[in-house]
Amino acid sequence: MRNINILVAAFLMAVNGIQAQDTSAVKSPWKLESVYGFNATQSSFVNWVGGGRNNVSALAFVHGTANYKKGTSNWNTELRLALGGVQFFDEARIQKTDDIINLATKYGYEFKETWFFTALGDFRTQFMDGFVNPIDTLPASRFMAPAFSIFALGIDYKPSKDFSILMAPATGKFTFVNDQRLSDLGAFGVTLGTRFRPELGAYVKFRWRKDLMKNIEMVTRAEFFSNYLDRPQNVDVNIEAMFTFKVNDWFSAMLQVNLLYDHDIRIPIKDANGNVYQAPRTQFRQIMGIGLQYRIANYKK
Repeated sequence: MRNINILVAAFLMAVNGIQAQDTSAVKSPWKLESVYGFNATQSSFVNWVGGGRNNVSALAFVHGTANYKKGTSNWNTELRLALGGVQFFDEARIQKTDDIINLATKYGYEFKETWFFTALGDFRTQFMDGFVNPIDTLPASRFMAPAFSIFALGIDYKPSKDFSILMAPATGKFTFVNDQRLSDLGAFGVTLGTRFRPELGAYVKFRWRKDLMKNIEMVTRAEFFSNYLDRPQNVDVNIEAMFTFKVNDWFSAMLQVNLLYDHDIRIPIKDANGNVYQAPRTQFRQIMGIGLQYRIANYKK
């Protein structure tokens, strides 16, 4: 945990340091941007017949990008961090609302206009323990349990800076479960008692950014992975859409929706008789917030 925090801090310091340099004399091949946000809400009730629970919630996020373009070379790196939770005053534990560590980098060599030979690397995990139910005492997920890493080789079609689709027929997907109790349960698709699962398959990644109207931006990402060696018909799906409603340079609102399906991730389910079993299910998450947001960049949009 300490090592990854040092790595994240170094990345952000490097991005902000380069952003602070004067680029007026020489046009830099680098476009660097970092966005910092904080949202918070609070609710309290006294003799409120409609009911309610006193609570406070907060969400902080950092989104940094470093994009390099010169000649036929195109290199894009993106770091996304988010951590949020809600504290009900009648409960001791904070319930998570968001928890993301995601670092992705993609290098492309343009062999034809808008077409690139591309190598991609992606790593994601979480900061804190996660619990399925508020009363649970044992976590269902932890830092590096799981963690997912993808290394892909393929062709990227990028007709503009706002749209790209990567098609990678040679892709390695690696799942890490760095917790013995969870690995003994075979969590996240690893073999019982092991902490690592490699997969080889095909991978498609889609990204689209669009200004829907003035001060309203939409960014959509979609990823699909099929394992050649184990039930290739069961495609892993990860779709995310984020809408940003900008008020001014400091205040904005955001709406984020996320749909996830992975056949190897089993969700506890209770049947009509009260029996609990585990099966793959579509996962859905929605987050909405309003608060502070500040952007630092070495270029103007």
